[in-house]
Order: sequence, then C-alpha cells, then structure tokens
Amino acid sequence: MSADKHSDHPEDVTNASVPSGYRKIETPEGTKIVREGPVSFVRRELAMSPNRQRLWDDHTGTTILPVTRSFADTSVAPESHLDVAQVWEQDAPLIVDVGVGHGESTFAGAQAHPDKNFLAVEVYRPGLAKLLNRVATENVTNIRMVEANAPEVLDHMLGAGTVSEVWVFFSDPWPKNRYHKRRLIQPQFLDRIARVLTDDGVLRLATDWSHYAHQMRTTLDDHPAFENLHAGRLAGEHSPLTLARAHGTDDGNPLPWEEALDTVGGWAPRFTTRPVTSFEAKAQRAGRYIFDLAYQVRS
Repeated sequence: MSADKHSDHPEDVTNASVPSGYRKIETPEGTKIVREGPVSFVRRELAMSPNRQRLWDDHTGTTILPVTRSFADTSVAPESHLDVAQVWEQDAPLIVDVGVGHGESTFAGAQAHPDKNFLAVEVYRPGLAKLLNRVATENVTNIRMVEANAPEVLDHMLGAGTVSEVWVFFSDPWPKNRYHKRRLIQPQFLDRIARVLTDDGVLRLATDWSHYAHQMRTTLDDHPAFENLHAGRLAGEHSPLTLARAHGTDDGNPLPWEEALDTVGGWAPRFTTRPVTSFEAKAQRAGRYIFDLAYQVRS
C-alpha cells in the first residue's frame, strides 16, 4: 500500500499565511513552508495509460473529488469542507480508507455495504485510477476518492464527529530506527482521527511488520481517546507478536521464548471485508505474520 510518510518538496513563500499542519522555515534559498509531522505518503510516478487518463478526466469533480490546494500538489486548503450527504447523495455512515493503494479494501467494503459511504484517500494517482476503473465497470456508486495527504483531509475536509470508521491498512512501517518518526501512527495523527470519529467510531489497522504492530498498539493504548475492542485477545503463546519475535521475522534474529512472549495481546480478528491483497499475499509467502487492531472512541 502507499500510505507512506514523506513530505512533498517545500514551497517557496514570502508573505503567506501558514495553514494548520505547516510551518515556515528559513533555508539558504529563502523562507519555505513545509509540512509538520508525518504525512501519509511518498509521492510516486503519476503516469497513466491514455485510457486510464480519460477515465480520470471524465470522473474528476464527481467520483474524484475536487480539492482546493494550498502549498503542495497533495495539500488540502482549509476551506475544503465536505458535505457528506450532498457529495454521496445519501445520508449514511462514512468510512475513510487511508492509503488505499489500488483500492482493494475500499472496493470490497463498498460492495459489502452499499448503505455506507466510502472515501478512499491516496496520493498515488495510478492506484486510484485502478480503483476508479473497477468502480465505473461495476457501477459502484458509494465510493468517492481524493488525491491528497491524509492528515490534511482529516483536518480540513471532514468535520468533527462525521466519520463512522477510519481504516489504515499496511501503512509504511519504516523499519529502521532512525525513520520511526515517519510512521503514520503517531499521537498527533490519532488526535486527528479522534476528532472526526463519531462517539462510537472505530479505527481499524493492519500491518505485517511486528515492530510496527507493537508500536501501533502501544501508541493507541496510551492515547486517552481510544480503547481496544479486543483487549487481551491472543495474549501469550498464541499471539502473532510472540511468534514473529520467536521466529525473527522482522530482522532475522529470533528471540528466546521468554523474551518473545507477548503478555498483552489485544489483536483483533481479521476484519471481515478486508481482502487479501497481492501485497499481503507476498508478505504471507515470506513467512510474515499479519496483525489486526481495532480501537473505538472511548465513551
């Protein structure tokens, strides 16, 4: 999936106001505006086939939501508020899928739940175009897409308490220690999610990287807005974290059983509509374990 974390190129600026999520810095080339904290992507090649490009153009402004930009190609200006009932043409619960890649999870969820609205958030345009092709071919009407940085979508497009669920499946684990700060699941990002979720809203996550799974669980357990829907589940010898540590799946260095043992658990069952993507299948063939987590807004 493409829910990685890396900034767009900073923009030159002189007398500009700085929106939420940005800050000014001084460089040898002058004053620039850069994003604060992790963003939801690494920008990748945007080239598409002529047919995909025509499809994209035909659906821009409808299925592909228009976005007012601020300082970068994937930014979202503060005035970009979504009226959910108007945009989806049905007043229904909204599910936001962050970093959708080719959109398999969004598409499967939307097909299973036509009574719900789905927003696919992604910066990799060819991936969204692939999802768009399936949406158009199979006439799925409850999906909208936005090519934008997820934190800014949460800040500016979505109102407080308007989202039923947020999905973050297989965001970049940034395995090297010096890059952990680029991981998407950080307290500040969770603050943004907590703001947009309804009182009973749910955050669902999945990863195949045990170190990241552990960090996700710890960060969410420490966050005052969230509680684990499956606290204690699969603690001990049956925990995927225990098995990943014991087999050294992340770094090739198996731990002794007593060090590998995960006594906390809290791993969710596989979410029913989450399909096995080609990315996940590759991870499974490599012997990696899959970790699911589900947290609800604390009442």
